[in-house]
Amino acid sequence: NKNRQKDFYVENNIPTSSHQRFVDLNDLRKSLEKDELEFPFVWKCAQFGYDGNGVKVCRSTLDLIDLPEVECIAEAMVPFKNELAVIVARSISGEVKTYPVVEMEFHPEANQVEYVICPARIDEKVAKKAIEIALKVSNVFNHVGLLAVEMFQTEDDEILVNEVAPRPHNSGHYSIEASYTSQFENHLRAILNLPLGNTNSKVAGIMVNLVGEEGFSGPVIYENIEKIMAIDGVTPHIYGKKETRPFRKMGHVTIVNKNMVEARKIAEEVKNTIKVIC
Repeated sequence: NKNRQKDFYVENNIPTSSHQRFVDLNDLRKSLEKDELEFPFVWKCAQFGYDGNGVKVCRSTLDLIDLPEVECIAEAMVPFKNELAVIVARSISGEVKTYPVVEMEFHPEANQVEYVICPARIDEKVAKKAIEIALKVSNVFNHVGLLAVEMFQTEDDEILVNEVAPRPHNSGHYSIEASYTSQFENHLRAILNLPLGNTNSKVAGIMVNLVGEEGFSGPVIYENIEKIMAIDGVTPHIYGKKETRPFRKMGHVTIVNKNMVEARKIAEEVKNTIKVIC
């Protein structure tokens, strides 16, 4: 529940954007009428949102049309440079390790991650601050397994926690090829109380999300997959979903390279080559 999650951050002095809770959309409208809430803000449903669903930037009353009448939250808009994430692994015995800070590039329309870049192209001081905050979040949650902490790097290089995911996460898929120990292996090690594996990266890694192309709904075809498989350091992962639809997550591709600039170029080539159609 995102409402309880945001309150939890405030109660535990974890930096996050300001927010207001509402029992439903009608409650939110009343707050606007009383000038207790102002545009713009980010509307989020309290439960069951995923992959950009259940999130909408609201700049006027027109943006409230067709939003569901559910428990929701209005978050202040945050001017930010980057969206970052840190995955924390914590075992039953309390051993803790973090993966490097990753940088996420989002699709402007679908509000989905297009690229995950590891390591993030940020200043070392900012990376250190992000890891410290992720560890604080992990400590107060006192979880076992993985916790992905998603954050904003503001224009002033402050770090604000956006959301968490207590599981293997999209921001850690690169680790299958690029890390000494993948996030999936460390999740199992943590819940079985085995020693955690090395979370460092062997090479630069970039993940490209494979999502359904706009205008296509039906039995999936991965067009040009053989072309990207011919490129060194490129590994596709197909999730086995039989039906595609616009922006549905259907898989991902990992690009590994010793040179980050080269890895990013190849990632762009992969994104422009493979198409998820029907």
